[in-house]
Amino acid sequence: MNLSRWRSSIFMPRLTQPDAWLLAAVGALVALGIVMVFNVSYFRAQELFGDPYVLFRKHLIAVGLGIIVFLVASRIRPELLERVAPAAFLLCLAMLALVLVPGLGARRGGAQRWLCFGGFCLQPSEFTKFVVVVYLARTLSRHRDRLHDFTHGFLPPLISVALCTGLVLLQPDFGTAVILGAVLLCMLFVGGARLAHLASLSAVGVVFLILGVSLSGYRMRRLSAFWDPWSNCQDSAFQLCQSLIAFGSGGIGGVGLGQSHQKMFFLPEAHTDFIFAVIGEELGLLGVVVVLLLFGVVALRGWRVAARHPDSFASLLAFGLTLVVVLGAVVNAAVVMGLLPTKGLALPFLSYGGSALTGALLQIGIIAALSRMTG
Repeated sequence: MNLSRWRSSIFMPRLTQPDAWLLAAVGALVALGIVMVFNVSYFRAQELFGDPYVLFRKHLIAVGLGIIVFLVASRIRPELLERVAPAAFLLCLAMLALVLVPGLGARRGGAQRWLCFGGFCLQPSEFTKFVVVVYLARTLSRHRDRLHDFTHGFLPPLISVALCTGLVLLQPDFGTAVILGAVLLCMLFVGGARLAHLASLSAVGVVFLILGVSLSGYRMRRLSAFWDPWSNCQDSAFQLCQSLIAFGSGGIGGVGLGQSHQKMFFLPEAHTDFIFAVIGEELGLLGVVVVLLLFGVVALRGWRVAARHPDSFASLLAFGLTLVVVLGAVVNAAVVMGLLPTKGLALPFLSYGGSALTGALLQIGIIAALSRMTG
């Protein structure tokens, strides 16, 4: 096979442009993320590393890498993803297992979620969400006629995702496990699974969720802090209380960009999981609404691609990838605003973190590629 034929088997020709609204919304979120990470990480980087710009430089590198990944992904043919889905899934399982091996997996903040090679660290669970969606889209599109059969249609994808979820829980990464479970349930529903099977799966999922919380001391403390944060402000609810204070201080119009008080050592993880709270403080309710509206545009345009694409695999793929991004944003925003118990999930495109940002831009790149075929 010559080079041109090899390239044409992987990349789509530049005949049509990807969805402009989708690209504009994501571009605005990434740009705001650059500003906010610089703004929020300054004091923490100075305290930890003696260099106020070190975290910002790393974030810029992640943005650059993410843009390259996005540009490549935005021209990949869906047929290629469908072919490599089984191999990618096995590779994903292997990486999730390697994270748990002592000496290979890096431990931070009580969780072992990273593979580090020199100065480069990778969080496999961030890419697991992408791989699981691709694998489910392939499985459900190819076996749609058997989905009503519990043993031969419904059970195989359930077992596959359960393997990934189990490895993620061992890290532990409860938030990502919940996202994977929700994605599985929604994609099975869209794929045409029987409602009785979905109801049974939901019931089992609720039982495991209750057991996962009740058998873990730190999760029970988080749940207690969620129910009554102001009684635990100096203990388990400290982070949530500081987040709520940030939102309350911001009011309608915010205290002004760069003027947050909570980011100065009051709000833990202000540059990662709780960056949305600083947005609420500095840009106020107006800034919060703009961010949520931008994610709303991502949701509408992504699901528009899913609804209009003629290919079953590509349609399920666009639906699942959009769902992953939107769920991540909704859960993070709900946690930061005290509507859900605290979980360690990044806000897509905005939080500091190379794996999360690159993974999100990879997903948007694939959606953009699929949008070239829907007009």
